[in-house]
Amino acid sequence: MKYIAVFLSLTVLFGSSVELICKIQENFKFNGLYQKGDIMLGGLFIVNFKTIAPDLSFKMKPDQWRSLKLCFPYSFEISRFHWPQTMAFAIEEINRNPNLLPNITLGYRLYDNCNNLPSGLRATTSLISGDDETVTDLSCKGLPPVIAIVGDPMSSHSIAMSRILSLYRVPMVSYYASCSCLSNRKEYPSFFRTIPSDNFQVKAMIEIIKHYRWTWIGAIAIDDDYGQYAIKTFNEEVKKFGCISFSETIPKVNEKLKVIQIVKTIKQSTAKVIVVFSSESGLPSLIKEIVNQNVTGRQWIASETWSTSAVFAVKENFHSFGGTIGIAIRSGEIPGLKPFLLQVHPNSDPNNSLLNLFWEKMFGCKLQENINQNNETSALYIKQCTGQENLKDTQTAYSEIASFRAAYNIYKAVYAIAHSLHDVISCKNGQGPFENNSCADIKTVQPWQLLHYLKRVNFINHLGERVSFNENGEPPALYDIVNWQPAEDGSVKVKSIGIFDESAGPGKELTLNTQEIYWNSGTIPESECSKSCQPGTRKATKKGQPICCFDCIPCAEGEISNQTDAIECIRCLPEFWSNRDRSQCVLKEIEFLSYDDDMGITLTATACFGACLSLGVLSVFLHYRNTPVVKANNSELSFLLLVSLTLCFLCALCFIGEPTYVTCMLRHVVFGVSFALCISCILVKTIVVIIAFKATLPGNNLMKWFGVAQQRGTVFILAFIQALICLMWLTTAPPFPTKNIKYQNSKVIFECDLGSVTGFSCLLGYIGLLAVICFMIAFLARNLPDNFNEAKFITFSMLIFCAVWITFIPAYISSPGKHTVAVEIFAILASSFGVLIAIFAPKCYIILIKPELNTKKALMNRGSLASFGMIPFLFISSNITSNSNLLLGLIPSTSTSVYLFPSVIICL
Repeated sequence: MKYIAVFLSLTVLFGSSVELICKIQENFKFNGLYQKGDIMLGGLFIVNFKTIAPDLSFKMKPDQWRSLKLCFPYSFEISRFHWPQTMAFAIEEINRNPNLLPNITLGYRLYDNCNNLPSGLRATTSLISGDDETVTDLSCKGLPPVIAIVGDPMSSHSIAMSRILSLYRVPMVSYYASCSCLSNRKEYPSFFRTIPSDNFQVKAMIEIIKHYRWTWIGAIAIDDDYGQYAIKTFNEEVKKFGCISFSETIPKVNEKLKVIQIVKTIKQSTAKVIVVFSSESGLPSLIKEIVNQNVTGRQWIASETWSTSAVFAVKENFHSFGGTIGIAIRSGEIPGLKPFLLQVHPNSDPNNSLLNLFWEKMFGCKLQENINQNNETSALYIKQCTGQENLKDTQTAYSEIASFRAAYNIYKAVYAIAHSLHDVISCKNGQGPFENNSCADIKTVQPWQLLHYLKRVNFINHLGERVSFNENGEPPALYDIVNWQPAEDGSVKVKSIGIFDESAGPGKELTLNTQEIYWNSGTIPESECSKSCQPGTRKATKKGQPICCFDCIPCAEGEISNQTDAIECIRCLPEFWSNRDRSQCVLKEIEFLSYDDDMGITLTATACFGACLSLGVLSVFLHYRNTPVVKANNSELSFLLLVSLTLCFLCALCFIGEPTYVTCMLRHVVFGVSFALCISCILVKTIVVIIAFKATLPGNNLMKWFGVAQQRGTVFILAFIQALICLMWLTTAPPFPTKNIKYQNSKVIFECDLGSVTGFSCLLGYIGLLAVICFMIAFLARNLPDNFNEAKFITFSMLIFCAVWITFIPAYISSPGKHTVAVEIFAILASSFGVLIAIFAPKCYIILIKPELNTKKALMNRGSLASFGMIPFLFISSNITSNSNLLLGLIPSTSTSVYLFPSVIICL
């Protein structure tokens, strides 16, 4: 019984263990390539672009996505078949290298996901779980079915696959998924890529756009993660310097109305530069519609997924898309790859079905083993493949090395995994990175252990390019800039015209060979909502429109803008002013009344003429000093008056020229003393006239109190008072030169500051006081007989004199700049000429023009002299004889005639 019990127990345990054995519930069939090895690598590629969806009504067991029927022969893309072939080539090359992975053979299992996400996810789970034939280690202690996966090329697929693979820490190294969202290390901890993130692609595009100063941009993106993340980043970057004219989304499912609407937007927009983020499979309908509607005159900026596409860069599209500038994955020549690609041959192994599909599509025939599989498919072919066809006789994108940009990334991805495995082998016991400083065993290495080494991989490949990953699992950003150009044979070639190297440093990332760029329009296109505002203007945004749509407003006077598209104008410093173009601040023009300008020349000439005229009259009086007319006008006061008038004319010259400390003080001193002396002489002459007439009355001895000495003393005292006023002014607050920027913004007025307005007011007030006293004294003679009209002329002349200087005050205050000085000079000259002409013109007329009247006999002739102010002498000499001795006593000692009668003073 004991043994029976033991037997039954063992039977139950054995039966239970049999029931617990792992069993794969479903095997998926894929087109692929396979090679056995010690360590297996997986690969995901897109070779076919169409699949048949299974029936998902769940009335029966759902079938898998089928690609054999519809993907073949319609959608097999020959140009993409070299992608999985490149991975196979890299693995064979590594296996031949005894130094990289000694005694280890790499194998591969490569699947075609037919550009379908459900199919891609099934391929991913198949790679990491294996199948009934590969899963033999039920204890799960050995190597997994694949140690790492190279792929997937699409960002949307990579996002979904990485979420699954990251659960098991299986490394995935993509060669074409560039979505910036995959840089999130928390969500995708096991994701790596050998293509830079779209953030750098966008940056490269932005640098190109900035280089050509395009500020009005159209943007189009495919409706998937890759397109939407890229266009979001792009729009944010463009807003820093420009504007988005329109932003459109290409539907993943072909909607003709939506595509037509996008083309309509492109045609209506004024944006000449359009950026397109899309996978190659999302663009055919849009490109076809653009070509059909003959949309031209646009500069296209292509993302790396279609910038080098042999499908789009063709002669039929060149009229609309010629000159396209694109961002391309960095190309690199892989030695030995082309011969490897040309040695492909059909294979009867079902795990290598892609070889057969490729062969049939390349040569348009049907292999014998596939003829009876599907009559509908086989009916499409008119010949049978012999298997002896020669690939070397073909010219297709499959073997065109120049277009192998993605292949180079695949090559780097495989080598990155191989170098990580090499680091596993190189680990020394006790120095390992794992628990207790242990190392991983290459024969049982797990994906999570490989992941540790993959993060730190760093080597230089055969092209001298460093292969490494940053903290986000990304390589250094390096792109080729390409341009669609016409080839000599009429085809289209994609030519490299520059590079974008993120490691070059700020401002140096982009390098363009501008001479080799082909522009479809013949010249560099312009894309601006508004023309750039040139220096001297500022931007004023139009209401309700983007900031790139603006008007250019000229800067105001005194403000400048010295750069293109200035937001605001800059005000110049006080001593500077804007030039005519408002583009720079220049030193203000220094303005003063100089001898060089017309006004200065005219006033100088007038002053010199007046001085010469005064000296001329003085010389005439000196020459004819013994004649009755000169003696009758008190020759001594006349000489002094002529000297003072000469000084009045000459003092005007002190007001002309660049102000200095000396001229500022001298001009007002000379002006004040000269005019005080002049008016003093006239005042004394006027007093003498009144006293002379009063002295003719019997018993009046007034004349003896106002003789020659008293006259001289009066003139001296009156002039000396003015000199004291000037001395006090110069002592307390003298005038000084200053640069005035208040009156005129565009000029600096170089003038003499008065120092003390009170001093200047006292100077003018004293001159005015003398003139008013002279006027009042002359006014006292209003009751003299009409024939004695000398006093009336003096009264009138003083009225004019006062009017000139009263008018001068508001004119002086309101005149700007050098005109202030000109007004003062004009008043000086007008007053001086008025005195000179009024007093001395009648006398000079008699002396020079009518010498026959300059005799004692003529002076006694009352009628002939009345009009020249000589009648008072005749009246006195003929009617008043009792006081003749008194009158003669007032005349200088040598004179025998009555002397005094001042002439008319005309003040202008």
